[in-house]
Amino acid sequence: MMMLMPLLVAPAIPAGALAGSDQPRLAAGGGVMLRPWRLADAEDVRAAFQDPAIQRWHVRRADSVAEARTWIEGWQSGWRNETSGHWAVVDAEADTLLGRISLKAFDLADGKAELAYWMAPSARGRGVCPRAAITLTDWALTEGGFHRIQLQHSTANHASCRVAVKSGFAAEGIRRGSALHADGWHDMHVHARLHPSTPPAA
Repeated sequence: MMMLMPLLVAPAIPAGALAGSDQPRLAAGGGVMLRPWRLADAEDVRAAFQDPAIQRWHVRRADSVAEARTWIEGWQSGWRNETSGHWAVVDAEADTLLGRISLKAFDLADGKAELAYWMAPSARGRGVCPRAAITLTDWALTEGGFHRIQLQHSTANHASCRVAVKSGFAAEGIRRGSALHADGWHDMHVHARLHPSTPPAA
């Protein structure tokens, strides 16, 4: 019989704190909305993953609408299971898909998660991704109860690095050879934002 060790520190986010409420819709300004995924988005996801840049940096493709629908089901379950949160980035008026932004790998005890994103080709170069990243991270570090939001990107992915910097993520260093892409192992650049009350680094 396994003995549970007593904790000396309460979890940063109590179990059930997120799943006990609906996943929020977040207005990002500039006509951009972050909303939970719907199964009806599957065709748009399949179409987005035909883009070579998305395939390159996310190391996958969608070969059918059914496959994309399975992904969306997994994204939806993340909130219920308190393991991740995934949002469709859409035009607030037309509800057309612009991209995806996610908080992955929830660590409720330490109040940590990892930000990830992609934008459809039609949404690039318009400031949509930084706007979405700022909005979601601001929510996570205040209303969501998180203490640290981290993001990682290949050191060869300069566009993702620009988004990180524009979104206020401080560069923290490089993890050497830590992600496998189709062309081999990539060094990953690490960025993070912390809760506003965190003292500056010494």
